[in-house]
Formats: sequence, C-alpha cells, structure tokens
Amino acid sequence: MFARVKKSGQYEYLQIVENSRSGGKVRQRVIATVGRLDQLQAKGNVETLIRSLARFSEKTLLVLSGKVDVAAQAVKIGPALIFERLWRELGLPAILDKLLAGRKFSFPVERAIFLTVLHRLCVSGSDRACDQWRRDYVIDGVDDIALHQVYRAMAFLGEILPDQAGATPLAPRCTKDLVEEAMFRRHRNLFTGLELVFFDTTSIYFEGEGGETLGQFGHSKDHRSDRRQMVVGAILDDTGRPICCEMWPGNTAGFCIVADRGMISADTIKALEQPDCRIPYILGARMRRVKEVSDEVLARAGRYREVHPELKVAKSPAPLAVKEVMVEGRRYIVCRNSRQVRKDAAARQAMVEALEERIKTNPKGLVGNRGYARYIKVSKGAMTIDRDKLEEEARFDGKWVLRTNMNLPAEKVALKYKELWQVEQVFRDMKSVLDTRPIFHKRDETIRGHVFCSFLALALRKELDRRLESAGHQLEWEEIKRDLTALQKVTVEEEGRRLAVRTACTGFCSKIFQAVGVALPPTISEA
Repeated sequence: MFARVKKSGQYEYLQIVENSRSGGKVRQRVIATVGRLDQLQAKGNVETLIRSLARFSEKTLLVLSGKVDVAAQAVKIGPALIFERLWRELGLPAILDKLLAGRKFSFPVERAIFLTVLHRLCVSGSDRACDQWRRDYVIDGVDDIALHQVYRAMAFLGEILPDQAGATPLAPRCTKDLVEEAMFRRHRNLFTGLELVFFDTTSIYFEGEGGETLGQFGHSKDHRSDRRQMVVGAILDDTGRPICCEMWPGNTAGFCIVADRGMISADTIKALEQPDCRIPYILGARMRRVKEVSDEVLARAGRYREVHPELKVAKSPAPLAVKEVMVEGRRYIVCRNSRQVRKDAAARQAMVEALEERIKTNPKGLVGNRGYARYIKVSKGAMTIDRDKLEEEARFDGKWVLRTNMNLPAEKVALKYKELWQVEQVFRDMKSVLDTRPIFHKRDETIRGHVFCSFLALALRKELDRRLESAGHQLEWEEIKRDLTALQKVTVEEEGRRLAVRTACTGFCSKIFQAVGVALPPTISEA
C-alpha cells in the first residue's frame, strides 16, 4: 500500500493505492482519494494525516520542524563495538573474573578496567578525564561506575601479591603480572616461542610526587629534570605482540640493544665474533660508510630471490628480493624492494630538479647546505651537478644490507630483520600509548594499574592491526580512531516514543568492522 498523485484535468489528487495480484497480473486498486493536493498542502493536512498514521507504527517517528517537541541525543558507538570484541577474544573478561573470584567488590571491576583501557585508546589522559569522557560513548555496563571505583580497579591491578617468588628487588610481583601470564598461556600454541624478543623502555613524569617508591628523580627523556618520574619497560615478541610490561622507580638505569645499522662498528663486530661469544646476530650494515659493503658486497653479481612473508594478506606490498654474498667468510644478505627503488629514484630526480633551479637563481645559498653538498662540484668558481655521484647513489636505491652469523636461509634472515622494523614501529606506538600523563595518583598500586591499562590498550591496538593486515588493509591509527568515533547512534524521542538511528559508515569504518568480524548495528532500531 502506498500513496500516489493522480492528475485529473488541471488538478492533482492524492490517493491511497493498494497493489493486488489477479490472474497472474499485478493490479492497482484505489483505496481512497484523500483530496486535491494543493488544498491539502495549503491547510497542512498531509502532515496531520501522516502524524495520525505514525501513531500505529512501532518503528516510525515523525519529526516536523517547529510543530513538535523532539529530543535527540548522539553518542559514539564505534570504538566500544570493535574493542569490546577484541577484549573478549583476548580472554580478558574471563582472566579478570577468575582473579576476582572471592573478592567482594561492590562494582564490576572488569567493566571499570575496560572503560579505562578504551579511554587510553581513544584519547588517553587521567582517570578523572576518563570519567567525563565516557558520557559521549556507549559502553556496556559502565553507567553506574563512579570515579572512586575506577581508582579501586587500578589499585586491584597494581596491588602486590602475597607470593613474591620470582620478583626482583625494584619490581614486586603484582596482580597485573598474573593477567599477563594468563594472556600468554591463553594464546600460546605449538608455534609460540620466546627465542627472539624485543625490549625497550620509556620514562613518564608525574604531576605530583608519584608513588611511595616509583616517583624518583632520574634522567628524563622528556627534558623535565624538575619532575619525579618512573621508568616503564615492555617486552614484545618478534611479531610485535606485547607480552608483558614492568615499572621501576624513575632513577633506575637500564640498557637496550637494537640491531640496526647503528650497531655496525668495528668494536661491535669484534666483540660479537669472539670465540667465547655465542650470540647469534643479524645487523644492518652501513652501505655507504663501510668500504667492504659499498665496494664489494653491492658490486657482486648474483640473482635475487623473492621473499614472501608467512602471513598471507589479500593485498601484499611490493615483494622483497634477496641475494647472499660471502666476503672472506663473512656473510652478507643484500635486500631490495622494487617499490622503494622507484621511490628513491623519484625523490632523487625531484632533488636534482630543485638543485638545478637553485644553481641558476641562488648558487651562494647552497654553500653549507649539507643536503645538497654531496651532489655539487665546484670548478673554477662555478657550481655544477656531480653526475658521477648521482650514478653512484643510484646503486643504493631500494636496498639495504645485512650481516649475520646465523645459518638461517637468506630469506629468513631478511624477514627477521623486517620484523625488527615492525617492532620498532610498535615501540614508537607503545611510547605514545604509554604516555598516559597527567598521572595524579599518589600510591604505587594505583600508578601501576593506571600504566598497565595503557599496556592492555597497546595489546588491543596491536591485535586490531594484525587483523587489518590479515584482511589486506594497512591503516594509520589516526584514520582508525577518526572513522570509528564518527560512527554514532542518534536517539530521537517524541511524545514518549524513542527510536535509534545509526549514522552511516564513513572512511574505513566498514573495513574495520569486517576485519574484526563485528556486524554493524541496524540503521533504525527501537531505543
């Protein structure tokens, strides 16, 4: 049944029509002719009729501007839908419920922790800010949680355990350690190993005194020597998955070895190749500064072989190609990325064009410019572009060189080093996620719980990245946050009746939902 306009003479009439099937054919039957359309519109009778009919529909609200008192409220639903699913699939509700068994908390501690973790993912900040932030989001089970209960949940995560077996002097075992261990056991499988892990630290300063022991003066990476701080470390596996984190007083000293090109030095190699040193290594080589690499390794002929990662994605990047070169018993792996070859060549060409223009217009301005100096020749007071140097530089396009003492195939060596790049990106992400300032807590246990929630946020974020990559998507974190928070539910209330309308998916929102396996809510539903 529907409405239609029927023209008769010089007037149009509004009719209610019904479709019916007769003898295999669809016929239309006029139920009623409401009246002349121009007269109905002039008197407002169309709106009156529609409003009258809307009273008999359970899923229809009629909003007429200026003619009805309508209340509307919009809340964000995207982040909670996605990260609630990941939170549950990582097993955190079950892990926390088991640890809470027998404890007589008067509020849902697991919900308070999830609320804090989601806040870290979306905007970070203090727990007091979280209490205000949540009003704009739909998060199951958190409506009745008070701020002081969030503080108690943080203290639960950071409280010291009675059994201190395996603890170190500066980092007692706490509830959060049991959560980490349970997460690791839950996701451990036949292929899980800890032969290769990555460790890094960062420091976080306090707005106040810090805790009883954590807040200490130390070397500040934030250049805030006037503030007490703590040191936070995290261990990741070779795929970038967070394993555990630890917290120490701010004056704790530590070290970190990163096997990138900065590690290649005569002293480093000499130490690693001592007979009594059995440490396997994969080190990035300085292609331009090490003569053996630039003159011999890169000059050797040989056929490249394509490398394919174990994780198959729907849309893989340009394949990596490798070849092995031996120089007097020293093993090198030359890696080349065809896409990066094109990017490097294009960047150099753009630089040459800019340099040619500068030579014509302002050659004196090039004096002392380190970026351009290596491509310039000065002869008899005239500047020209060093074409031989450009040709030499093209040898390095899209390439990097590894040196290793491991007996892994060249393809495996290249992939392990590539994993290091991915893990270094995770460490950069970790430092931004763990940067949970301002921290106003005054007790060690609440501080530990506050920071551990940032670690859990990092674990959720990396799990989302893994699923997006498996689906063939490589999205920036800011894009993910923007598109998830844009998904909202608008609740409209009219004369005691309420309907919820979901806004449209924008950007990458639908791809994120598909990658995680979450169904989008219906466009219109009862509120």
